[in-house]
Amino acid sequence: MKLLILLCSIVCATKACSPKETATTASQQSTQVLYYNAKVYTVNSAMPWAEALLIEGNSIAYVGTEKEARKRVKPGAKFVNLKGKLVLPGLHDVHMHPMEVGSGATDFELSETEVNAENFLQIVRSAAQKKPRKKWIIGFGHALGTLLEARRNPIEILDEAVPNRPVVIMEHTSHSMWVNSEALRMAGIHLNTPNPQGGIIVKEGGKFTGILIDNAGDLVYQKALEDLRNPADEYDGMVTYVLPELAKHGITSVCDARTYWKRGQHKVWRNLAADGKLTARFNLGLWAYPTAEDTEQLKALKELFDDRSYEFLKINQIKLYVDGITHNTTAALHTNYLEDYFKLPTNNGLNYFTQDRLEHYIKNLESAGFDFHIHAIGNRGIHEALNAVEKGATSKGRHRITHVEMVDKRDLPRFKQLNITADAQVAGDFTQPQHWHENAYLVGTTLAKNLVPIKSLHEAGARVTLSSDWNVSTMNPFIGLHNAVTRSPQNISLESAVKAYTFHAAYVMRQENMLGSLEKGKLADFIVLDRNIFEVAASTIKQTKVILTVFNGNEIYKR
Repeated sequence: MKLLILLCSIVCATKACSPKETATTASQQSTQVLYYNAKVYTVNSAMPWAEALLIEGNSIAYVGTEKEARKRVKPGAKFVNLKGKLVLPGLHDVHMHPMEVGSGATDFELSETEVNAENFLQIVRSAAQKKPRKKWIIGFGHALGTLLEARRNPIEILDEAVPNRPVVIMEHTSHSMWVNSEALRMAGIHLNTPNPQGGIIVKEGGKFTGILIDNAGDLVYQKALEDLRNPADEYDGMVTYVLPELAKHGITSVCDARTYWKRGQHKVWRNLAADGKLTARFNLGLWAYPTAEDTEQLKALKELFDDRSYEFLKINQIKLYVDGITHNTTAALHTNYLEDYFKLPTNNGLNYFTQDRLEHYIKNLESAGFDFHIHAIGNRGIHEALNAVEKGATSKGRHRITHVEMVDKRDLPRFKQLNITADAQVAGDFTQPQHWHENAYLVGTTLAKNLVPIKSLHEAGARVTLSSDWNVSTMNPFIGLHNAVTRSPQNISLESAVKAYTFHAAYVMRQENMLGSLEKGKLADFIVLDRNIFEVAASTIKQTKVILTVFNGNEIYKR
């Protein structure tokens, strides 16, 4: 959703067709291919390492020694000498926002490091002047703290910049919006409008500030996109930018972490699948709208379940938020925040979905085939999510809690006990130990000093997956792997981190019998790297590049 997307789309589209970096459709049939002289890390505990992979069609015919592989080669087979390079299973990212990133809806970008909100005025004004006929002006990137510390009311800045058209600007974490008066009018928000479920309409001295927190901002943003939406933009953004980027980074399976079905995004996904454009496997997480009426929404969601119509697309997950985020003081805590920004009756975070409501949704939708992808950041939010799964789920569910930033010790063993996957994002700098102290002024030093405890979760027996939340953080999985093994004291082994991006993530997507490890009979999704990450210094893992991505037996990216 950043301003650079259009430029990147052009560059990536050019690269995808160049002789050195070729992209092919997954429907093209491959012949038998022997990849040999390799170091194959299989993620199969029975045989962790191999020398060769024999691919036939879209599946693995043999994995093992080169000598035995050659015995199985048929006439006319293709031979690929990997010259000792490391081979891994295709990587999974079970939490990202690919269609949102590729939509190209953003008109301008602000800097999250800018501390003076007045310096945004001319940027916004110039963006609006460049698009005089656009109904909504949409931006991205500022930090909430810049608005909270502004010298004058933030809404006055936007009203001065663009007085006659609605403006909505997404804060860099996506959990708040900065809007002008016309945007509030278009969204039907007036001074007596109550805070929506999971959101805050911020006022000061009886006046709007133009700051909308969490779901209050999302409601306005969705209004803007509904008014502007062009499904062709979402489709083209996926084809020209997102899918080539995934292949370039070795990502062959993805969970879309928020599919806005009321806007028809699931239909765009279906069109991509029907047209044979998908070069990765996708599970969609249908967004559970916090303000929707439950009976109606549950009925609609059940009708959208689909895990059979398309080879590379399944609509089988539900995405919802239990709470907000820490720096908004909306992540749900057991204790009060040390700062009180919004002067509400409570100051321990908010709920998009309460524990009881989440339990109700799980009971109704798990039986329809859905797994739940639950956003929970604060210790209370995580505790309530665990409780809801314990009370509402059965052994059939494969539910996960994503972000897991602040976890009480008493809740660590419950992930294993309840078969709940802990999905963590550690690619972003803010999750690294050197930045933990930055939250202490809000949550205290005890909570701040142990952010995203992947080691503690792993040691408690939890199934851990690692994902990006792209574009909040980079999609580059090698930065995620690098950080996972170096972020002491909450680091894990490289073997565990690779398994988090492969076999554990395949389990979340209900495809561990077909993918996630390199074994005979499984589908041929794998990648080749420019270095052996098991032999280089851990501090250099983030520099790793993919030199070959094979998806469904076809080479879709070659560096």
